[in-house]
Amino acid sequence: MMEAQSDPTMLVDNRSALVYIGTYTGPTSEGIYAFRFDTTRGALEPLGLAAKTPNPSFLALHPSKPLLYAVNEVSTFDGAKTGSVTGFQRAAGSHLLHAINQQPSGGGGPCHLTLDPSGAHLLLANYGGGSIADLPVAGDGRLGAPRVVQHSGSSADPKRQKGPHAHMVELDPSHRFVLAVDLGLDRVLIYQFDAKSGLGAKAGEGVLAPGSGPRHIAFHPDGKHVYCINELNSTITVFESNRSTGSLAAVQTVPTVAGSAARSNSTAEIAVHPSGSFLIGSNRGADTLAIFTIDPATGRLTPAGSVPTGGKTPRSFAFSRRGDWVIAANQDSDSLTVFKVDAAGPTLTRVGDPVSVGSPVCVLFAD
Repeated sequence: MMEAQSDPTMLVDNRSALVYIGTYTGPTSEGIYAFRFDTTRGALEPLGLAAKTPNPSFLALHPSKPLLYAVNEVSTFDGAKTGSVTGFQRAAGSHLLHAINQQPSGGGGPCHLTLDPSGAHLLLANYGGGSIADLPVAGDGRLGAPRVVQHSGSSADPKRQKGPHAHMVELDPSHRFVLAVDLGLDRVLIYQFDAKSGLGAKAGEGVLAPGSGPRHIAFHPDGKHVYCINELNSTITVFESNRSTGSLAAVQTVPTVAGSAARSNSTAEIAVHPSGSFLIGSNRGADTLAIFTIDPATGRLTPAGSVPTGGKTPRSFAFSRRGDWVIAANQDSDSLTVFKVDAAGPTLTRVGDPVSVGSPVCVLFAD
C-alpha cells in the first residue's frame, strides 16, 4: 500500500496544488488518495490515503466550504439495493478527509455527482439503477435523503442498453437546467432546476444515434455548445444548446479513433480546455487522449492528433485550474500520467514517468 512521503500537514502554495484521486477499492486501494502536484515541474508527490471508503469512483468539492463528496459505487447499502454517497470534511492544512455522514444514492452503482453553485443540492447519477437523485445539503455539509427520478426505456445495444443507465449529471452554465446523460437510452435528458426547490420537471432531451452510448458531457465556455463523448461507438457529438429552453440539437459527430480501432475501444472522459480553443477525450483500448480543435464561430470539432496515456484504460483525466497541465488516471495499470499543455498547439507533452496509485478512476484538483 502506498504510504505518505511527506508531511501531510503542509499547506499548498501558489507553486503546488492538492489533488485527490478516486479509486475502485480492492487489493491495491482502500479509498481516496491525495497527492501534492508541483505546478512548475509537473511532479506528483504521494501524500497517502486521505479517506478509507468503498469504491469512491467520482469526487466533487463543495463550491464554498471545505467539504468533499464521493459516490460509493456499490450495488447494496445498509441492506437495500442501492449505492451510497459520503460527505467528508477537509482537515485544515492537511490532505486528510473526515466522514460527516452517508446516505443511500437512490439506485445501484452511483457513478457521478455534482453540486449546484449554492451548495444546497447534491445531484448524482445511478448507472446500475438507471436514475438520478437530488440530495439536500445542510449548512454543516450533512446530506439528506435522496429524491429520485427514475429513467425508463432502452436502445439498440442488446447487452448494454436493455434499460436506462444514467452516467452523468451536470448543471448548464445558467444553472437553470440539469443535463442527465443516459448511456442506456442514447439520450441526454434535460430537467428544470431551481436553487431553492432543486431538481424539477423534465424540459426536453438531446437525441443521439442508436447504439452511441453517451457517457459524459462538457460545456464550452460560450455556453452555447455541449460536447458529448459516446462510450459504445467511440465518438463525440456536438450539440447546440438553446439557453432559453435548455434544449439540445446535434450538429456534428466525429470519431475518437480511426476506422476498425473503434471495435476494440470505448471512450470515457471529456473536457474542454479553459480557453475554449480545444477539447480532449479519453480512449480505453487505444489508451490515448484524443485532441480536437474547436471552431470559435460554429463550435465544431477538427481532429488534432492523440497521445498515448502511458498506461492502460484511461478512465479519467482533468485539467489543472489554469489549464496548463493534465493528469490522466490509468485504471488498469494502477498509474497516473502528467502532461504539459500547450494550448496554442494544441499539444500534450508527457512529463516524467507514471506515478503509482491503485485503480484510479477520478482526478480532482482541490486547490
